[in-house]
Amino acid sequence: MFDDLTDEIYEAAFIPDLWAGVLEAASGILSLVSGSIFVISDSSPTRGRISDNSLGQNAAYDQIRPLFEEFLIGHNWKMSPGVMRMYDMNPSSFVHVEAFMSEEEIEQDAVRMRLRAAGIGAHLCSAVSMPTGELVTFVFQRWTDQGIPDQASVDRLNLLRPHFARAGLVSARLGMEQAKATVSALDAIGLPAAVLTASGRTLTTNALLEDMGSVVLATAQGGMALTNTVANALFQEAITHNRHSQVVRSIPIPAKEEEPGLVIHLVPLRRAAHDIFSGGDILVAATAVSASNMVPSPSVLNGLFDLTPAEARLAATLTSGKSLKHTALICGIQPTTARYYLEQIFRKTGTSQQSQLVALLKSATPLGRQR
Repeated sequence: MFDDLTDEIYEAAFIPDLWAGVLEAASGILSLVSGSIFVISDSSPTRGRISDNSLGQNAAYDQIRPLFEEFLIGHNWKMSPGVMRMYDMNPSSFVHVEAFMSEEEIEQDAVRMRLRAAGIGAHLCSAVSMPTGELVTFVFQRWTDQGIPDQASVDRLNLLRPHFARAGLVSARLGMEQAKATVSALDAIGLPAAVLTASGRTLTTNALLEDMGSVVLATAQGGMALTNTVANALFQEAITHNRHSQVVRSIPIPAKEEEPGLVIHLVPLRRAAHDIFSGGDILVAATAVSASNMVPSPSVLNGLFDLTPAEARLAATLTSGKSLKHTALICGIQPTTARYYLEQIFRKTGTSQQSQLVALLKSATPLGRQR
């Protein structure tokens, strides 16, 4: 069931009208009331989609829809104490936001009080900071009588989070508009990008990627490879196992000399997206590790590198230069557990030393044009 939903998530990345059905499906699987996606940017109005009610079975839909539309107007989201608390927390997973708010703060949140009056209680939220400047937020809601969400529900949502993050990156870059055709869609994304077949043959690239000869190179029979050996091994594995939901699809490339650290994302082209891209199976897009010179937050790391919440917290703490032992103490885990997490982080980021990891995570230079 999750594999089918993952396909639908990647399809919605290029056809935003499908987000409504995806969010409804995710809500149904996890017994949630509704779901929403918001794209927040300093340079454009807040955009988003809310879960569908096509079957007429969502009794809360008529209550939530007006609040959702109000939220999109101007900067109304900045008036919500719950929203601001979540962004201050910058969590590396889905969290129950109200658990971090006082009763007074909840009562001051007009949106939450209106939802409570409609019988809607806890919110499970996750915000993923995009290196291109946007903040993509996913919100799922429960009935008041369902009580506080258990950890199992949060864990199931977190299984989908890396897919939500990559699909959210694409939707944010497209401005929540439908991709029209291969060439125009690659241009609209505004990032170095290419479309590959399932076998790894390149169908088309945009000019931004063509200018990245020091990072990406053409191979025999129309293939593509990365010049960094370790990153290329992960890249080729991701192409070979593109249908596997657990394969690492966000591959970091460490900074070198004057070149910034990058992340190469492989976004599966599923269902209708496959047709939009002329039968292509994989979109390859490159982003910078961070949009600023600040130390990456756990949510950025988790969104970009497929790290688990625990791995993301460890990696973010390590960027401050602390030892692994000291970092384990700060994170509240045993040194042996920290070592295990670090080994998983090395595998996913293509690094082999703590100094390499810190250098990679601190790399920061924006790529491509800003929308």
